[in-house]
Amino acid sequence: MKTKLRVLLTGSSGGIGFEVLKQLHSSENFDITVFDIKTAQSVKTLSDFEQKVKIVYGDISNKQDLKSVCINQDIVIHLAAVIPPLADEQPELAYRVNVIGTQNLISLLEEFSPKVFFFYSSSISIYGDRVLNPNIIISDPLIPSEGDEYAKTKIIAEKSIQSSQLNWTIFRLCAIMGRHKISKLMFHQPLNTSFELATLEDTARAFVNGIEKRNELSGRIFNLGGGEKCRCTYEEFLNCSFKISGLGKLDFPAKSFADKNFHCGFYADGDDLENIVHFRRDTMDSYYEKEAKKISPIKKFFTSILKKPIKCYLQSKSEPLEAYKKDDLKGIKHYFTNRESK
Repeated sequence: MKTKLRVLLTGSSGGIGFEVLKQLHSSENFDITVFDIKTAQSVKTLSDFEQKVKIVYGDISNKQDLKSVCINQDIVIHLAAVIPPLADEQPELAYRVNVIGTQNLISLLEEFSPKVFFFYSSSISIYGDRVLNPNIIISDPLIPSEGDEYAKTKIIAEKSIQSSQLNWTIFRLCAIMGRHKISKLMFHQPLNTSFELATLEDTARAFVNGIEKRNELSGRIFNLGGGEKCRCTYEEFLNCSFKISGLGKLDFPAKSFADKNFHCGFYADGDDLENIVHFRRDTMDSYYEKEAKKISPIKKFFTSILKKPIKCYLQSKSEPLEAYKKDDLKGIKHYFTNRESK
């Protein structure tokens, strides 16, 4: 009988994490332990797996909480993180979870599972603003946009992993779509951004398929993106998303969207990972089809009726527009190339 690989998954109640959990569980090759922060939402999300995998709740920044799950593991897929906008609003929390938590995990694994293979999810945000030079490769300089606390924590965590004694690989994820929520960050991204996405399913598949390919991945960093069939401009993406949801046209006032100081682009070397783990199945069209199926005709009908107040509410969340209206010079400098840019 084939011995099961012991897999530790952190961040299992998040969008990517939950999809990874489903894909891992669909195989009989893994003995799965999940580690997550205990909240009403995480307990609800993981409830269907209570009898199927080992679930341990705790604080990743607390070594005592983490110790028991780091013993005798073969694989770790580390997805737990505080993400934007919370990461930018509470940088100390982001550092504690994203950096200290990762360092705790590394040190405990070095002690109790020294032969483990460590998968880490990093972010395209570490490359910073790429509106003018959108084609990204892993050797590009890491220059996070001003105020991007999340990206800063990812860079520090990457360095901790690379200097560790573990066997590791790092996937720098593009924009991952599928369970996202609209937030004020929607307006931070310039409309002319070169936008490459990957679905939750494809992203999870990269990590799960990577388990069998860990010798080829070892000690290497990869850009994880959906590829050429998952590319458009951010404006095109929003237009299609609004149409699908029933919100109609993307007709916000000028200055609603920043024109600099965010991130995203096209992964020019993204095929490197695909050629090893063969994770891509989705395209822009299949993504839109999936999103359309999530919205019932009734919900879309009422959204279309209420689209004006909904968009007014969304507009009220635009920090670039607010800075421009208030003649906030610091904000204008942060969000716009010049005061008259559109």
